[in-house]
Amino acid sequence: MSTHVSSGDGEPMTACSLELAKGVFEEQSRALSHIGRSLSGGFLDAVELIYACAGKVIISGMGKSGIIGRKIAATLASTGSPSFFVHPGEAYHGDLGMIGGDDLVILISYSGETDEVIKLLPYLRHIQACTIAITGNPASTLASSTDVHLNVSIEREACPNNLAPTTSTTATLVMGDALAVALMNRRAFMPIDFARFHPGGSLGRKLLTKARDVMHHVPSLARTSPFAEVVHEISEGEQGIVCVIDDAGKLIGVVTDGDLRRAIERRGQTEDLTANDIMGTMPVAVSADANLYDCEHLMRERKLTTLVVAEERYPMGVVKSFDA
Repeated sequence: MSTHVSSGDGEPMTACSLELAKGVFEEQSRALSHIGRSLSGGFLDAVELIYACAGKVIISGMGKSGIIGRKIAATLASTGSPSFFVHPGEAYHGDLGMIGGDDLVILISYSGETDEVIKLLPYLRHIQACTIAITGNPASTLASSTDVHLNVSIEREACPNNLAPTTSTTATLVMGDALAVALMNRRAFMPIDFARFHPGGSLGRKLLTKARDVMHHVPSLARTSPFAEVVHEISEGEQGIVCVIDDAGKLIGVVTDGDLRRAIERRGQTEDLTANDIMGTMPVAVSADANLYDCEHLMRERKLTTLVVAEERYPMGVVKSFDA
């Protein structure tokens, strides 16, 4: 049973909280739309700097900006831009050796004046590393001291007191996502590339696993095989299907357990039936090197539960929908 605690002015707390929550979404949506519309050549310059980077892309930021920076680094790394996060305080106390002249450093500070981040600038200039700043203040020290500045300025935070980093961190996160997506396009980054960085994920497994790795063996029968033999081989194969081949051993059709049932319903008497009489039309087939992702897409598109695996029309096995 739900309870409605009263706020100070007598309004039910649940209603008040719901309106506040809706306001957070609306406030942040407006801010993101404004920043998106204001993107200009500086964003393209940032993309080109990262694309041309011969070393690593290194992200650094304090507090909430650092948390967002870690996520941006992870997204870049998984989409083709080798990247990692360095804490600015730890960098200033020994970890600067992790940054080289071939690297590109993205420095995040909404104010553009965070002391721990500003302290990194002399070293970065010394090693001639390229730098990008993400701030909400184009007139800040950080914005004016880096090669490219990306502006994530907002009118106010979603926090009722305009204090807690909310909209500003969201804007920074989306700016990082925008960079990653633009770089994926710049690199012509494809699903198979993504899979290489995510081999343990569902998509990675499907893209890297070939049909030959998961196909099931099924019997092949001549088109003249009698009905009883077809039933026997389907039962023995345990996949609900047999391939029908011509005299050269090439695929000309399949018989499924559904085809058997339909034949019995139509004819009643089956003694005189052969595989040729009951097989379906030429099935959809894939090569042994087709990946599971494409197989699954094809089965969804054609509303199939089974794909025949064949090379030059010689049947090798089947991939079933539950394998994907």
